[in-house]
Amino acid sequence: MLLPLKYYGDPVLRKRGERVEDLSPAVEQLIEDMFETMAEYNGIGLAAQQVGEALQLTVLDIRPVEDRPSTLKIGGREEEPDSIMPLVLINPEVKPLADAVPGGEGCLSFPEMSAEIDRPERVSVKAMDGGGEPLEFECGGLLARAIQHETDHLNGILFIDRMDRATKADLQEQLDALRAKTLAALA
Repeated sequence: MLLPLKYYGDPVLRKRGERVEDLSPAVEQLIEDMFETMAEYNGIGLAAQQVGEALQLTVLDIRPVEDRPSTLKIGGREEEPDSIMPLVLINPEVKPLADAVPGGEGCLSFPEMSAEIDRPERVSVKAMDGGGEPLEFECGGLLARAIQHETDHLNGILFIDRMDRATKADLQEQLDALRAKTLAALA
């Protein structure tokens, strides 16, 4: 089922997600619905907060993006990043493994906006997968960026919080308009 997206200004986007302790039928349905919603809006990642649920749950699928490479290591072995797509991360723990580099980002909760954001080039990830099994890997490139972006959402952090002042100032008029529209719709 397609879920309504939450946009900048909605308080749920600033909520830290609660840990998911078990894969209930409701959580399994939410995962399925999040993948459908992400695909409908041409996204590569979607956090539970973006569909109104403050949970430590995100879905990702970087396969549609062919011009931004990714790397993946599982158990110290190089793997094809597509081999773990589509990806569900529950209660993810993400640690940087490299220096921050700039890269373009957009966000489904900020339509028509994008910016260069500095993030570590490589990260390690520990999480539970969509089947409730432990998952550990290292990744780089677009996959690392997308995971960090979505993990920020799970902690109530938005990509505008990572922008430099000049970039945010350039987008301020659009941000104010989106926030006002969102708040008016919530009223």
